[in-house]
Amino acid sequence: MTQPVVEVNRVTFFRKERAILSDVHWRIEPNQHFALLGANGSGKTTLLKLICGYEWPTFGSIQVLGSRFGACDVRRLRKLIGWVSSVMCHQLPGHDTAQQVVASGLEASVGLYRTFSAEELERARRLLAHLGAEAIAEQRYNTLSQGEQQKTLIARALVSDPKLLILDEPCIGLDPASRERFLQDMDGFAARAESPTIILVTHHIEEIRPWVQQVLMLKDGCVLAQGRPDEVICSRTMGELFKCQCRVGKGENGYWLRMETTP
Repeated sequence: MTQPVVEVNRVTFFRKERAILSDVHWRIEPNQHFALLGANGSGKTTLLKLICGYEWPTFGSIQVLGSRFGACDVRRLRKLIGWVSSVMCHQLPGHDTAQQVVASGLEASVGLYRTFSAEELERARRLLAHLGAEAIAEQRYNTLSQGEQQKTLIARALVSDPKLLILDEPCIGLDPASRERFLQDMDGFAARAESPTIILVTHHIEEIRPWVQQVLMLKDGCVLAQGRPDEVICSRTMGELFKCQCRVGKGENGYWLRMETTP
């Protein structure tokens, strides 16, 4: 029987006597790309920290990539997980080139602490090319657009060949045109046979692309819905998720959500 990439089994997490997550069950199979949907404060970031071993569940168990927490070296496991967050954009040295920033992921370091070989730099360039960003390889990181910086961070996360890639709200700060270009490039990347399992974290259903096979919705630390996008993304669930009246539909270019005002 194939082991799941992620198995969160009845996990509850308390912080200062307050339940941040309650009885969460989540299973991700190999080659299954998930979207994690929820409003701010729903528990998304806490769930990610638990999966990466930065927090520990109060109750329940977690297994990631065949390793059960409590019986594995979490530091070694983290090297198999790529986590890309917009917060990282401001933590990397701006004078390094995009190619150097990508290569620094081999050491999981912020900045360069050794000279990388020609082979390592070529690998960094190839990863940028896979994301449609080879042209920026020699450009300084601080001269890149936000969309280009995001692609650089994704390539950096991929350089160590992770088995799980977490994209934590990767479109924050992108204008509509840049967001669409970024998502189109991700469409091509996700379709590649060698791409890792992807968790896309967002609260915008427009960002859920055809390659997303399953959706987990979190509301106030509890699982509101889980299933295929067409099963769970609807006006009722989205209205409950965001505590508002809304209308949801799906067109040629994906999902859309429209707020409805009461007379």
